[in-house]
Amino acid sequence: MIEQVPYLELYLTSASFISLFGYHAYLVYRVIHRPLTTSIGVTTHLRSHWVEHIMKDGKDILAVQTLRNWVMASSFLASTAILICLGVISIASSPEKMAEITPSLNELVREHRALWLFKLMMILVDFFFTFFNFTLAIRYFNHVNFMINVPSTLAHKITPDYVAGVLNHATFHYTAGMRGYYIGVLLVLWLFGPIWMLLGTIILIWVLCRLDCTA
Repeated sequence: MIEQVPYLELYLTSASFISLFGYHAYLVYRVIHRPLTTSIGVTTHLRSHWVEHIMKDGKDILAVQTLRNWVMASSFLASTAILICLGVISIASSPEKMAEITPSLNELVREHRALWLFKLMMILVDFFFTFFNFTLAIRYFNHVNFMINVPSTLAHKITPDYVAGVLNHATFHYTAGMRGYYIGVLLVLWLFGPIWMLLGTIILIWVLCRLDCTA
């Protein structure tokens, strides 16, 4: 029975990753060719108008408050991601603690220690990716915080389109960081078995489809 586990891991895990990749490839296609049928395309379009409105009417306080909220959220999520990374490193150094949760994990750690460590490594890489994206989002939000308050008479190159582009870079990394959290849930389910991961993938894709598609 134990010898069949790697084959189950291979097929079901591959199905999960291929499904996730296929969905996001389809989402990228829609964002490029039919942006207004996706929430990402709609919000990107609206942010351009928001930046133009803020810079035209000089609503500095509104801009600072909005960007501050984005920075605070990104800081909290980045801090959480790096704490999860430290927790995963701790578990990797002593997997017996995690194995005490359920006998099936104990069996996996004992019989397939390399596979167990590989799963933990995938979780670690995912949350490092999440942390990296949220820190980049903070960087771009801080840049926008300065640029959006600069009068066009002082810096002719700082146009609303340019500022909106920087803001969209920030929100792209914010979105990528959130996707890292979503995928992190699937990787945690993977610790309990590939079947749980596949079921989680199906549910996640259904939820994301409802959130990402507007038409």
